[in-house]
Amino acid sequence: MAKKPLLVVVGDTLLDRDVDGEVHRIAPDAPAPVLDEKTVRERPGGAGLAALLAAGSDDYDVALVTAIASDAAGAQVSGMLTASGIATYALPLPGSTPQKIRLRARGQVLLRLDRGGPAQPPGDAPDGLLDVLGAATAILVSDYGRGVAKHPAVRAALEKASAPIVWDPHPNGPPPVPGVALVTPNLAEAVAFTGDAAHGTALSTAQRTGQRLRDQWRARAVAVTCGADGAILSQAGPTPLVVPATAGAGDADTCGAGDRFAATAALSLAGGALVSEAVQDAVAAATAYVLAGPAPEAKTPPQERIGAEAAGKLAAEVRERNGVVVATGGCFDLLHTGHLATLRAARGLGDCLIVCLNSDESVRGLKGPDRPLTAQADRARLLAALDCVDAVVIFDEPTPEAVLSWLRPDVWVKGGDYADGGPSLPEADLVKRWDGQTVIVPYLDGRSTTETIAAAQAAMAGR
Repeated sequence: MAKKPLLVVVGDTLLDRDVDGEVHRIAPDAPAPVLDEKTVRERPGGAGLAALLAAGSDDYDVALVTAIASDAAGAQVSGMLTASGIATYALPLPGSTPQKIRLRARGQVLLRLDRGGPAQPPGDAPDGLLDVLGAATAILVSDYGRGVAKHPAVRAALEKASAPIVWDPHPNGPPPVPGVALVTPNLAEAVAFTGDAAHGTALSTAQRTGQRLRDQWRARAVAVTCGADGAILSQAGPTPLVVPATAGAGDADTCGAGDRFAATAALSLAGGALVSEAVQDAVAAATAYVLAGPAPEAKTPPQERIGAEAAGKLAAEVRERNGVVVATGGCFDLLHTGHLATLRAARGLGDCLIVCLNSDESVRGLKGPDRPLTAQADRARLLAALDCVDAVVIFDEPTPEAVLSWLRPDVWVKGGDYADGGPSLPEADLVKRWDGQTVIVPYLDGRSTTETIAAAQAAMAGR
């Protein structure tokens, strides 16, 4: 299999948390609205969000050079990045992982709470950590002003890199290294960087500041983003390229649009596009991103999808948005293609799939003292790592009736070995109590754990 091009994102990673709810009253003890919490969404922020957005392209591998603290928030961010397929190269970060918490009602941000305190310089880079920059097809520096882009070893590695660099600057960060392919400040940042009086139209201001910054930073090109007005690209010539945005994005939430713009420009350059083409791609992608609504969620790490609490929380969230909760059950002792076919078919019947997994004690009662071959913790982790499984809950009883009674799935799925005159479905009457539906999905003939074990034993005996 051909190796994919590699995009390396460099910058400060945060933990973003969006708390959405409704406001119906003012607090009696202060002139402040009371937010009734409905949902909480968490994802990597800062350079982590830029990496997450870039990882949405199947044509590229994505790596992230960042700084992460040894705390619970850092572990959570690391897990989400890994689960999203992003290879993380982390400098040690003193203190705590920075967090941005937005309290919102009907899409409107009421308050932002920041945690993590003042930025602290990251520690020394472990040997070989920055070698990934030399293997990059393109590099995106997503600077959030907390020290990664200012790190001496990181800057030295960026100056040596041969790949095209897109630099998304921050007012509290350092200037780009000389010779970058594209710098992407927004209009307010460009005015602040140059001290421009911002007289005239946004177009004329973006043109002036873009040319000044290109000379000041010795960059090959500067694209000043202007929100709903698109972007102004300044290159070697005196006349800028104006790239308008699609109409209709002016009143939408623009949080994350700059990351989408910079990530798309970097991916386009990695694919061999001209800078002008990369900026056009970036404007189109950022506009679509704003119109689409909130940023994508990172995948939940497998270990956080195991247990009754995780399953119950998932079911409640799916029901709150009028989704369909699907559940299935089994021992899954040796995971094989028959299991996978059943799980994928089950997942296609609703908006989430929760697997009810027989515990080791339950399996021994059903299969005998020599089973299971794989312990319940390992079986749960394997199932949770599948893209078609959203949560796993383990039960000790012979049947999952106790779990189903509180989980109350809309659809309960069994494999096809119950069809064509097979055994009756033992949980069907229970599921009917809450108007749930029991269904059978096709089963791959000739695939079973018992047959796999028998074949292995026969092969061992014949040796």
